[in-house]
Amino acid sequence: MNSDPRQTRDTPDARRAVLERAMPSRQRRFPGLAFGMLADACVVALLGLSMWLIVRAGEQPPILHLTFAIVGVRALAIGRAAFRYTERLFSHDAALAQLATLRADTFSALIPRVPGAIESHRRGEVLAAFVDDVDQLQDEPLRVRQPLLVSAVVVGLSIVVVALISPSAAAVLTVVLGLSGALAVALAQRSAGASDRELSAARAGLVDALLERFAASEVLAAFGAVGEQRERITAAEARLSTVQLRRARSAGVTGAILAAASGIASVATLLVLLPALSDGLSAPLFAAAVVVPAAVFEVFAQVPTALAARRAVQSSADRVAQLTEGELAPEIPRDRSEQASDPAHTRGGSGNPAAPLIEVSELAVRHPGASRDAVRGLSFALQAGETLVVTGESGAGKSTVALALVRFLNYRGSYRLRGVEVTDLPIAEVRRTVGLCEQLPHLFNADLRQNLKFARDTATDEELMAALDRVGLGEWARSRGGLDAAVGEHGGLVSGGQAQRIALARALLADFPVVVLDEPTAGVDRELADRLLTDLVGAVPADRAVVLITHTELPAGIDAARLELVAPAAG
Repeated sequence: MNSDPRQTRDTPDARRAVLERAMPSRQRRFPGLAFGMLADACVVALLGLSMWLIVRAGEQPPILHLTFAIVGVRALAIGRAAFRYTERLFSHDAALAQLATLRADTFSALIPRVPGAIESHRRGEVLAAFVDDVDQLQDEPLRVRQPLLVSAVVVGLSIVVVALISPSAAAVLTVVLGLSGALAVALAQRSAGASDRELSAARAGLVDALLERFAASEVLAAFGAVGEQRERITAAEARLSTVQLRRARSAGVTGAILAAASGIASVATLLVLLPALSDGLSAPLFAAAVVVPAAVFEVFAQVPTALAARRAVQSSADRVAQLTEGELAPEIPRDRSEQASDPAHTRGGSGNPAAPLIEVSELAVRHPGASRDAVRGLSFALQAGETLVVTGESGAGKSTVALALVRFLNYRGSYRLRGVEVTDLPIAEVRRTVGLCEQLPHLFNADLRQNLKFARDTATDEELMAALDRVGLGEWARSRGGLDAAVGEHGGLVSGGQAQRIALARALLADFPVVVLDEPTAGVDRELADRLLTDLVGAVPADRAVVLITHTELPAGIDAARLELVAPAAG
């Protein structure tokens, strides 16, 4: 198995897997295809029948001889608009519905790769792929497959109808279509190739610049670097605009070629059919055959556009596949999803009730791509109500232990919950049993209520306030307006200690049997650290187990076992 998390399986297969996820089902696609064919057929038939009617009316036949054509022109004119509207309705409804599913599937595919498997990608690159490139994939059913299929069917039928009037005129139309289409596609591919390759980098560069501007606004302002960052954003926007302008020029060149070819086809058809007028070809049919190429080229113009869109869609699919279809490194856990609905595996309740709640033996953990273990030979056991303090120097692997306990990283050795090896449990079940309060807990730019409901969306306001009271934030919350208090972007309106308390309140609401506190006093003043540790550990109910990861000395009053980590020796 490949240990490089960025390397995907065979590129065409990975791209195909992503593109197939973007495609609605055949039942959802069929109405859009059918109405699209009817709309384009109306375009060709309307122009041909209109010209036939004009020339035939000039011959002044009885009006009854023209009635069918008059009604037909009106019907085709109405049908063109009605079918086009209906086609847009069905095709966009199917594509947008599938886009929602595609976003969810892409997000689900990213989950086992965070953290670890995509750390080598820039934040802007990942965000651009998840937002811009995933959105670009909706063009596969809308602007690639459907236009190609509709155009092929309608153009083919049009050539057959022209051949019934004059095989030579059909041959001329086919040749001009083929030559002009090949030239337009070749020029578009040549001019758009470089821009397609640059588009993702330009988007990612702009997103990176914007993220840095928003995330580090206070630091930039403090050091007077806001203007420099604005210049970087302006340069990124200019680069993206240049790439998009190059793509627009390519589309303009393609349109010009096809417009010229349309005129050439009509003139060539006129010259080819002139001798046939003396051989019995009627003037109305002659006029219809001469003007039909213009309508055929209007339909055929979708082909180069669809091929250009196909190139962009495939580039986006490749970038999404690089994030979601890559072979997972051995250090990244694989889910046992087939057990997810097994009622025997419920919140750590399976297995032997007499066994330790959590038991680790000779645990070894390694980060993706690393040449040696970050943790080796770790053993401990905890029952409900017990606390374990894990200490050690920086780099000894304390946070790595936390990542392994919640199955962000794989392990060697043994790790059991109630006597059941966690590799035999679904990852989601392990994470419902073992909850992690991170060193830097993420707080959403919303009010306190929404940040707590993230853990249990059915919790009442009374339950939320009870959790805050338990972690020592009740009075603070009430002084700030209660659960409606804002916490700011990334918790900018709360202190580091308050953020840790909010994170613990979420863990209590989620009802984790095992709570892992990873460096809860990081960034907290020393005089406040002891009180914070005492409050956090004391807030955890007595029927839970606590794993406290810290580099500071424990304050008096905390009864806990102690485990000191030492970084494994190289090799």
